[in-house]
Order: sequence, then structure tokens, then C-alpha cells
Amino acid sequence: MSRKARAAVYREGVEGVVVEEIEVRAPGRDQVTIRLAACGVCHSDLSATNGTIPIPPPVVLGHEGAGVVVEVGEGVTELAEGDHVITMFVSMCGTCRYCVTGRPAICDQAMRTVSTLPDGSTPAYDVAGAPLNVFTGCGVMSEFATLHTDSVVKIDPDVPLDRAALISCGVMTGVGAVINTASVEPGATAVVFGVGGVGLNAVQACRLAGATMIVAVDTVDAKLRLAERFGATHTVNATEEANVVRTLRKLTSGGADYAFECVGSGAVVAQAYGAVRKGGTAVVVGVAPPDDKTSISTASLTFAEKTLTGSYFGSARPREDFPRLLGLYKAGRLMLDELITKTYSIDEAPRAFADLVAGKNARGVIVFP
Repeated sequence: MSRKARAAVYREGVEGVVVEEIEVRAPGRDQVTIRLAACGVCHSDLSATNGTIPIPPPVVLGHEGAGVVVEVGEGVTELAEGDHVITMFVSMCGTCRYCVTGRPAICDQAMRTVSTLPDGSTPAYDVAGAPLNVFTGCGVMSEFATLHTDSVVKIDPDVPLDRAALISCGVMTGVGAVINTASVEPGATAVVFGVGGVGLNAVQACRLAGATMIVAVDTVDAKLRLAERFGATHTVNATEEANVVRTLRKLTSGGADYAFECVGSGAVVAQAYGAVRKGGTAVVVGVAPPDDKTSISTASLTFAEKTLTGSYFGSARPREDFPRLLGLYKAGRLMLDELITKTYSIDEAPRAFADLVAGKNARGVIVFP
């Protein structure tokens, strides 16, 4: 059955995000309909409204969601009504060369689900019957959403869904960059540039990995103080330094072992690369605009044997990583409660995005009754 839902939508020519009633169609083959319990307000959703991530409007926003399955489509055997699930914004087919070699975060299918389900269809329509795109094949900033099962991970029901939702993007992206992509080892030194939602999780992942020096870099003192709660041993306010790279190299006695760029800026990528020692690794986590560029010394790649690499979705293997992260949360080792600065109703979505732009939250979360 199709369902009416209140949802956050971005429309061309309309400033900001609007909340409107949409219709979510019943699940087709290999699809499920979810009643959302929570959806994180992520910077990537904002990027879909300002051109940083080019998504054709109108589009239902939201990709960091968790909820309960209320209907399953034909052919679905691994999920049932009542199951608790987390959504994932990278649709993973399980059969392409990247999936079968253990790198499903860069699955080929993801490029076909930028704004639709894998078959090119959309499950969402406005009140006039016009189709709406769905952000990254999810569109879960909505009371209901229909997704392909390749974008859903079943979880145990003993974790609060507003906490579980955070796993699906911000936590996985930040923690995965440290644990999966970089494989930070005990005793390492690390620098994290940008300590918003993703950067805070990179900080706490460095702590979990046993790094002995974790330097948080940002331009907002309140964020730096929060980073200390998540495990940062040192902080640097970039606006107070004439040369951030020089400061960091001095602080880390010649350069860090690892640096993580969680901003989405070519200039900051260059700083991260400059802040690591010979043989060090700089990991680009932030999503930059399509025309953004990074400039580094080509010779340094040879003579210093540095590594500059990217990390998308924390190099995730969600069906393995999501339960592991939730296990760390239940064991009191992964901080999720502390990430949620403020909760909003769906009708307060415009305010949630305004607060995101203002940098007020570690993570704002929309909760559904």
C-alpha cells in the first residue's frame, strides 16, 4: 500500500528546505518500506541543496536513517515486518568487482542510485502526483520511505534507533576512515582537520585505535572543546595560527603519522598532507565541490614517500561494520549519545538545517513519533 508522509524536500528556486506531504509507494520486488524513527541532519544533505553534490531537484533529502520495516516486497527473504534497520547511502550490489574484493563502499551500483532506486524508479511523489527524486536512493528525511534491500542493514532491536541512525553516515564515515582506510595503529600520532559530526568520529576512532597523540584542528573553539571529550589530546584553532602546518609539525615533532581531512576543501587537504611526516598518510574524508582542486609538491610523493588517499563512507562493509560499531556502543566504548546535540520534529527541518549551517550541533537529529 502507498503511504502519506511528511518529508523534507529541496526544490529548485526555493531557498532552503521545505516540508511537505508526499506519497510513498508500496515496495516492489527486492524493496521494503520503512517507518522512520530518526534521521540525522548531515552536511551531505546540505550539500545537495547548494550544488556541492549535484542532485537534480526536486529531491527528498535524508540518508542517515533508522527505523522499522512495515512492508516487504516480492522476493524479500532477509527482512520481515517489525525488523529494525539502518539505511545506507551507498547501494551495494554484492556482485561487482569492488564488492567481491572487499571494497563495497565504491560499488558500481552507487552511481546508479544518486537520486533513484537501482532500477531508475522513484518511490516518492508529491501531492500533484509528480515524481520526486530520493537522495542517494534513500530519501529518509520522511516519515516513511521505500528502499531497495541493498540499501538496508538489519540490526538488533536493543539499540535506540535515534542512536543507531548516526551509524549510517557520520559515525561510519569518520570511524571507518581511521580503522578501515588508514588502519591507525596503537601509539600513532594523528591530526583531524574539521571536528564536525564526521571529524568527531575520526577523533574517537583514533582513541579507539590507541593513538597516543590526537590533534583536533578547527576554527570554532566550542567544537574543539567537544573534540577533547571525544579523545583529542591537543587542539589547534586554525584562525589563530599564521602557519597551521608549521604549528602542527612542531607539535607532533616533525609531522604526524596520519592526518584526516574532514572539511571538503582542497586547501585543507594540502594542509593535511603537509602536516604528516615522511612516510605518513593523509586521508581525504570531506566532500569537496566538483571544481575544487588540491595542490601539493609532486616531488614530495617520491622523496618523502607520503601517501595521499581518499576514504568514502569509511571504506565500509556495512553488514559487518554496522553491528560491530553498535557492539562498541553497547560496551560503552563508542560515544553516540554525546553526538546528538539537538533533536527536531520533521516540521522543524528548516530550523535543523539553519542550525547546521550555523555550526550549532555536533549532530542534529530529526525524530519521528
